[in-house]
Amino acid sequence: MKKIHRPGLFELAKSLVDIPSVTGNEAALADFLCALLAEEQFDVRSQDVETGRRNLLAVLGDRPAVILCTHMDTVPDWVAAGEDAVHLYGRGACDAKGIMAAMIVAAGELRDEGLKDIGLLFLVGEETDSIGAKKANLMSPGSRFIIVGEPTGNKLATAHKGVLTLTLTARGKAAHSAYPERGESAILKLLDVLSDIRELDFGLDPVLGPTVMNVGRIHGGTASNVIPGTAEAVLSFRTGVSPDLVLSGIRSATAGRADIAVRSKAQPQVLFTLAGFPSELMPYGTDIPYLTAFGRPLLLGPGSVLDAHVENERVEKKQLEEAVAIYKRLVLRLMEE
Repeated sequence: MKKIHRPGLFELAKSLVDIPSVTGNEAALADFLCALLAEEQFDVRSQDVETGRRNLLAVLGDRPAVILCTHMDTVPDWVAAGEDAVHLYGRGACDAKGIMAAMIVAAGELRDEGLKDIGLLFLVGEETDSIGAKKANLMSPGSRFIIVGEPTGNKLATAHKGVLTLTLTARGKAAHSAYPERGESAILKLLDVLSDIRELDFGLDPVLGPTVMNVGRIHGGTASNVIPGTAEAVLSFRTGVSPDLVLSGIRSATAGRADIAVRSKAQPQVLFTLAGFPSELMPYGTDIPYLTAFGRPLLLGPGSVLDAHVENERVEKKQLEEAVAIYKRLVLRLMEE
């Protein structure tokens, strides 16, 4: 068997972090991974998603039973890798390049130990619209299980919330601000709509908890002395109930005062777990709803979601090391199922 020079776990994680891959610009990371996984003697298959963007499926054997999967993209802005005695830092260290490194090392070690029938799936676009996962679902290699990596503190997720992301656009009439009676403020109209939406009660799911809303972006108007003719807000919901129920409530509360454009929508997920592995409910969404062709889904990864998407993104080195061992144990257990 060909001897492989595999970078160490922390070295690999830092190399991945140091390749910028903000959503839409994953090409350089995909090139790096292709070369690395080919050296690891995986059969690497690329799937074009959009111009300059591709998913990667790397397999050992003709029909991998278990797939380890995470995403290549990160939120803005890129931050270079760093480390101290306890943590690795940088954009993606927690979400999800540290996870990716742990998966690659785990798969490589399993390969060295003679195991085949496993694969790695790395996707674009998870941070926005899951476009990579939706496209990947067309190329399932026949796997029975897929382990998706997101920061769960190395616990198996029992379930995760649904997702609804939408854009509200209010339209008014532009006019000189000295003559408000000649115009209609789209911003004031939008603020009224948002106030009414914030008063909605979607109940409390006994397992998933409440639906929570974030107004992530607001934009409107052209100048301080012009009554704004248009205004727009982007809303993100983590739903404890069906996102269709949430959307129905938003439409009723909006009452025609704003246009609603759905950007993404995914159902809450009940996930596969195994005895002997600590488990916990996760309050966020993932690519899992779009990966139905890959088998029964599990969700696990090192790090805390509280350390993702923040200025000082980080992950504990100890958790990365533990994740390698946990991924190997999970794969071997799933092979027995």
